[in-house]
Amino acid sequence: MRKTLFALTLAATFGTALPALADDAAQDTQAPEKTKKHVDKLEGIVVNAVPGGRNADQIVAPVAVLAGSALDDAKGVSLGETVSAIPGVQTSALGTAVGRPVIRGLDGPRVAVLENGLSSQDVSNVSQDHAVTLEPFLADQIEVLKGPATLLYGSGAIGGVVNVVDGRVPEKAPENGFAGRAELRHDSVSDGKTGLARFDAGNDQFALHVDGMHRDNEDYDIPGGTLANSAVKTTSGSVGASVLGSWGYLGVSISRFMDLYGSPAEPGDAAEGEDPVHIKMAQTNYTVKGGFVQPIDGISKIEFSLGHGAYQHVEYEGDEPGTTFSTDSNQGRLVVTHDELAGWTGAFGVQTQHRKFSAVGEETFVPATTTKGVGVFLTETRDFGPVKVELGARHDKQSVEPVGGAKRDYAPNSFSAGFAWRFAEQWHLSLNLDHAERAPSEEELFANGPHEASNTFEIGSDLGKEKSNQAELGLHFHGDIVEGKVAVYYNKYKNFIYLADTGEIEDDLPVRVWSQNDATFRGAEAEATFHLAEGPEGHWDLRVFGDTVRATLSDGGGNVPRIPAGRIGSTLSWSADSLRASLGAVRYMKQDKVAAFETDTAGYTLVNAHFAWQFVNNDRNQWEAFVDGNNLTNQTARPATSLFKDVAPMPGRNVSVGVRAYF
Repeated sequence: MRKTLFALTLAATFGTALPALADDAAQDTQAPEKTKKHVDKLEGIVVNAVPGGRNADQIVAPVAVLAGSALDDAKGVSLGETVSAIPGVQTSALGTAVGRPVIRGLDGPRVAVLENGLSSQDVSNVSQDHAVTLEPFLADQIEVLKGPATLLYGSGAIGGVVNVVDGRVPEKAPENGFAGRAELRHDSVSDGKTGLARFDAGNDQFALHVDGMHRDNEDYDIPGGTLANSAVKTTSGSVGASVLGSWGYLGVSISRFMDLYGSPAEPGDAAEGEDPVHIKMAQTNYTVKGGFVQPIDGISKIEFSLGHGAYQHVEYEGDEPGTTFSTDSNQGRLVVTHDELAGWTGAFGVQTQHRKFSAVGEETFVPATTTKGVGVFLTETRDFGPVKVELGARHDKQSVEPVGGAKRDYAPNSFSAGFAWRFAEQWHLSLNLDHAERAPSEEELFANGPHEASNTFEIGSDLGKEKSNQAELGLHFHGDIVEGKVAVYYNKYKNFIYLADTGEIEDDLPVRVWSQNDATFRGAEAEATFHLAEGPEGHWDLRVFGDTVRATLSDGGGNVPRIPAGRIGSTLSWSADSLRASLGAVRYMKQDKVAAFETDTAGYTLVNAHFAWQFVNNDRNQWEAFVDGNNLTNQTARPATSLFKDVAPMPGRNVSVGVRAYF
C-alpha cells in the first residue's frame, strides 16, 4: 500500500506516462504530410470511423483518439496494449504478442477491430491466444468508439470499435511531394529490437505509399525471472497507390502481416516430453478504396472500400504442426454523404461480408463455416439551437452455415439517438440511447470439443440474437485552465451469450456450454486535464482519470467473467522547445467480483515515464531521441481481463531507447 501511495504521489508531483488523449484533435489524418511533422497539440482531429469523417468534438457518442506524440508514447507490441490507457479500455493479454482491446468489459466478437474502416478478418475473436493482425507502430492514429457501434459496423460491434488508420491507400499527396517517418528502438525487458519506415510521395494526379516494419523480441523478464515461451517476431508491410484529382481519389493497396510467437500458457515440459507451443501466422490483404467529391447535386461525397483477405495460422508443438486456422474473406462498404436537407446532414450506406472459416487438426473444436452478411444504415445530425441531435438506424441480414450442418439465419436491428446540450459556454451535457443486436459467432453456435486455450471442453448451442439497451449520460467542461468529462452508463442485455459450467468432465476438461441469460453492465469513467503553467520554463499539464465497470448475470447467474478491474491514474507532463517529459502511475484495483471457477486478481500499480529530445527540428525534417520506462517499480501485473493471468503476468521493468525521424 505504501508503494502504491508513493507511486501515485510521485505521478501527481512529477508527471505520468499516460498519453494525452485527443478527443479534440488536429489534422486530416488521412493526409500523408502528418508523417512529416511530429504533432504534439491535437485540435480538430477527424474521426474516420464515422460516416463522412467528422471532428471528434462534433460527435455526440463517446469517442477517443490516439495520435501524434500521445500515440508515440502509448505504442505497444499489441493493439490492446496500445489503447489500454484510454478510460474504459483495457486489454486481454497473453504475453505481449496477443492483446485484443476490451471496451467497458466487452471483447472478442463484441468489439470490432478495423483497419481503415474494414474488418481485420483474423481469428483473434475466436480465442484469447490468437493475435490481432494490425500493427500499432505503423498507425497514423487509432480511433476508439466506446459503447454500441452496431449502427455503423454491424453485429460484431455491439461493444465498440477500434479503428487503426494507416493511410495505406493514399487519399492525397504530401505537401512538398515527399514525406516519411522512421523509427528504431530497443526494449530492455526482452532484448527487443523494432525498426520501421514509411514513405509517401506524389503530386496533384498520383500518390504512392510504402511502409514496412520488423520486430524481434526474446522471452521477456518478469519479477523474479523470465516468462518462458513469450518471444515474438513480427514483419509487416504494404504498398499502395492512388490516382488523384479535384473529383477525389481512387486507389489500391496490398499488405502482408507475418507473426511468429510463443504461447506462455503452453511453455512445454522437457521432463514430460512436451515441447513448447508456438503460432506461425500470415495474412495478405488487398484493398480498393475511393472517394468522390460532389459527384452529383445533393451528394457531398461518395466513399467505398473493397477488401479481400487471406489468413492462416498454424499452431506448432515443437516442430510438429497441429491445428491450422484459415479464413478467406471478402468485404465491402459504401457510404454516401448528402448535403443539408431540411436542416439535417448525414449519410446512408451498405456493408457486405462473405467469410469462409476453417480449423483443421487434432485440436479442432469449431467446424468449417461460411458467414454471409449485408447491412444497410442511415445516420442523421441536426442542430436545434444549443442542442445537437444524432439519430440512426440499421438493419442486417446474416447467415452462418457449418459444413454438414444446418444454416442459421439472423436479422439484427440497431437504433440510436444522441443529444448534446451546450447549456453554458464552457459546459455541455450529452445523452446517448442505443438499442443494438448481435448474431452469435461460429464458436458460440458450433463449438464441440476441447479448447486448449481456455482449458475447457466447449459445446455450442442453438442461440438467438443477443440484444442490448444502453443509456449513457455525460457531462463535459471546456475551460482554458481545466478540461474534463465524466460519463455513467447502464447497459441491459437480453440473451447475453456466455460460457456456462455444467459440472461435468470430458477428456479431463470441464464441460462448458455456450448459453444465454440476461445481464447488466454498469460503469463510470472520468478524466480531467489541468493546464498548470505555461511560460518560458515550459508547459505543465496534470491529467487524472478513473474508470470502473460492474457486470452481472440475472437469476442468480453470478458475475460475468474477466471483467476489468477499476483504475485510477494521474499524469503530470512537461514540454519546452525541443524537450518533453512525463512521469506517472496507474493503480489497478483488486478484482474480486469474479465468475464461478475464476480466481481473484490482486491489485497492482504501474509507474511509467517518457522523455524525448528533438535534436533536429526544421521545415524539412525532425529527429527525436527518446527514452521510455514502463513498470519502473517492477510490479507483478496480472490483468483481470486475461484468461491466462495466473500463468502469464505482464512484463516487468522495461526501458526503451530509440530514435524517430520525420521528413
